[in-house]
Amino acid sequence: MNRDTAAGKFDQLKGNAKQSIGEAFGDEKLANSGSADQVKGAVREAWGNAKDAARAVTDDAHARAEEKTSEAKQQAQAAGHNIREKIASTAQNVKDAINAKAEEVKREHKRSA
Repeated sequence: MNRDTAAGKFDQLKGNAKQSIGEAFGDEKLANSGSADQVKGAVREAWGNAKDAARAVTDDAHARAEEKTSEAKQQAQAAGHNIREKIASTAQNVKDAINAKAEEVKREHKRSA
């Protein structure tokens, strides 16, 4: 509950009391003032509730954006890891193929010598 909501509730209570006292003593001016305070309080309370709702939507949007950012970062890290693994594996395969061919060439030249 924010200040506007609390102040609106207070204005409504104050207005209700003024209206009741004005009606009890036949004071139309006081009764009308109390009624106006109730309307003012209702509007202020509604404004406070609208601000709370807007804040909740904003907070939720920020939380979702942070969550999506975190997920994207994790996916990027995983993709980077996978690419590094593939590069290292490919390099190892190339090295093994070259070494195997070099050994084959060495064996052939030892036989012919």
